[in-house]
Amino acid sequence: QVQLVESGGGLVQAGGSLRLSCAASTRTFSSYAMGWFRQAPGKEREFVASISWGGGATDYADSVKGRFTISRDNAKNTLYLQMNSLKPEDTAVYYCAASQVPRVHTIATNYDYWGQGTQVTVSS
Repeated sequence: QVQLVESGGGLVQAGGSLRLSCAASTRTFSSYAMGWFRQAPGKEREFVASISWGGGATDYADSVKGRFTISRDNAKNTLYLQMNSLKPEDTAVYYCAASQVPRVHTIATNYDYWGQGTQVTVSS
């Protein structure tokens, strides 16, 4: 069982930045692919970014390419999402997820473990 705890969300003005973190409670963190998803009110959960087990491969939703960067520190069992140039449409609850298949995934059903989420609100 892997527990994931997100942090770093908050309220920011449009154009600002936030860095989300996701701490994993497993000694085998480096064997999991990791991802970030988000869910806005009244909308389905959507893919944001994914990173392979070693960090050598990443994938991003078109809506965040060039603005968001996913990274991981396997020594610290932690996943990150650096979010720059934030827009009001980025407002959502952000979730991190872990997949036992260690390559990038864009589909939520490929992930086995989920965090509780952290709220990101971008004001205009």
